[in-house]
Amino acid sequence: MIEDRHIWEGWHVSDFVEDLSVTFSYQNFKSKDELKKWCKDEQPYYKKHIPEVYKHFLNKWQQEQ
Repeated sequence: MIEDRHIWEGWHVSDFVEDLSVTFSYQNFKSKDELKKWCKDEQPYYKKHIPEVYKHFLNKWQQEQ
């Protein structure tokens, strides 16, 4: 993952991952699509799909399965 890739107004991939990590463990995803939508909807300020953020949480989710 390219954690230092700039996404939006000073925010990098790692910033979005860090922000979403706080609530990730409280989620109960039933599908990859549900996870993808959650990532996009819960990102602060930037409501577009960020592939690196999704892949990070997809890997975490799959490890927990």
